[in-house]
Amino acid sequence: MSSEMMSSDESSNMSLWKSDPSTVVTFGGREVTVEEVVDIAYGRSLVDISNDADFQERIIKGAEFLDKLWKEDGAIYGVTTGYGDSCTVDVPPHLVQELPYHLLRFHGCGLGKDFTPNLAMAILATRLSSLSRGYSGVRMDVLNQLVLLINKRIVPVIPEEGSVGASGDLTPLSYVAGTLVAERDVFFEGTRQASKDVYNSLGLSPIELKPKEALAIMNGTAAMTGIACIAFKRAEYLAKLTARITSFASIALEGNAYHFDEKLFSVKPHPGQNQIATWIRDDLMADETPRNSSRLQDRYSIRCAPHIIGVLQDALPWMRQNIETELNSANDNPIIDGIGEHVLHGGHFYGGHIAFVMDSMKNCVANLADLMDRQMALLMDSKFNHGLPKNLSGASKERAMINHGFKAVQIAVSAWTAEALKATMPASVFSRSTECHNQDKVSMGTIAARDCMRVLELTEQVAAALLLSVCQGVEIRQREGSITDANLTASMKSMKQEVFEHFEFLEEDRPLDKTLKQFVSLIQQQNWELY
Repeated sequence: MSSEMMSSDESSNMSLWKSDPSTVVTFGGREVTVEEVVDIAYGRSLVDISNDADFQERIIKGAEFLDKLWKEDGAIYGVTTGYGDSCTVDVPPHLVQELPYHLLRFHGCGLGKDFTPNLAMAILATRLSSLSRGYSGVRMDVLNQLVLLINKRIVPVIPEEGSVGASGDLTPLSYVAGTLVAERDVFFEGTRQASKDVYNSLGLSPIELKPKEALAIMNGTAAMTGIACIAFKRAEYLAKLTARITSFASIALEGNAYHFDEKLFSVKPHPGQNQIATWIRDDLMADETPRNSSRLQDRYSIRCAPHIIGVLQDALPWMRQNIETELNSANDNPIIDGIGEHVLHGGHFYGGHIAFVMDSMKNCVANLADLMDRQMALLMDSKFNHGLPKNLSGASKERAMINHGFKAVQIAVSAWTAEALKATMPASVFSRSTECHNQDKVSMGTIAARDCMRVLELTEQVAAALLLSVCQGVEIRQREGSITDANLTASMKSMKQEVFEHFEFLEEDRPLDKTLKQFVSLIQQQNWELY
């Protein structure tokens, strides 16, 4: 296959990667964190394998036990038998070595868009983490080949569609296995190429899989869990960004800062909710609440922002716990206890925990989109925006009648929000019986994870539009003299200044699509230090 350039979306994701990784993440004998997976995905970290003696022994003993078992017993699931419903089919000895290659080949049926390079790298890191637990029966050669792919940035091309989340992410991970043996395409140095050509150009060799190794690589939750790691960090940032945008919106709308009073929130002590309220209260530099404020109640999208954002903020700790537990688990089947010499058949490939986290996360994040959509509506409507120009137009009085400000942007925000809300239908409840009723209850975890990524993307688009809008609103207030820089904290003033470095105050109508895309990218790069 001849090389072809990646799409603009693919290359933009590649451009986020650093060329000089500053840290090394060690796999084996230790727990791996969400942040470490994300750093690997974005090229901020290289990886290596631990020299811990206990870890090394587990890896070596697992592979040796399988060889011993084959010689002594002659029957091992997935080695001398077919897979899944075909487990009753015996594979004769002379075909055993070919079996793993058939597994990775017949699962090469993924369709849809390809995972972006950073997501594919997260999947690689996640699979390396699981195999490094030492209960999968793979040789050190497999781990070392995964390390090579990650450190050389040889990225498997992995189609998004084709996994039901049990028996794990078989079809997506077949593209990882295929890359290890040089049978699939990869992204390398900005182009899509055949993996064998990349190996040849670098003077590298593919590995030869032992009988159980394709099954170990493919039978697990690495795709959904890798996605979940990146989703978690994007959701975590969106919670902070939505709080900051709410602060700007409150200032632009001349809102009531006392809605975020410390005493008020002490009587409903959800920690995440109260953290959001504290951030907004500090942004607004709210002084002591008066005995009986003359300013009454802002609309819910301002007053209840901590309660809405706080649901996600309070959920993040248990989401992290579930993601990191899955990340640091042996989640294939069968489990190989090489030291105790047991083959343990079970269902660790089932992605129910990740499915639940992703379904929950997309619900929480979509509510952020809905919140910001409502804030946008308040800012745009002269009946509710406390004297701001309609549609936040910055046009002069002489030209106001032909200028439309953010009118169309609000329509787009409504569209993105509606799509995000539509995608909140839980994927995990749509289990399908498949594979001759062997896989008769499945997690749909990978579909849930993909849904969540789409909801995150749409919500980031809403956030980009609202960030421009609230900064426009605050700037209008400053130009009319109702507020000054003294009404903004140093952090908010700095953020507003940076926004206007990339966005010219909207005076005359102009297309904003390129600017919006730029701000979505800045949000995804977590450009602003928040709280």
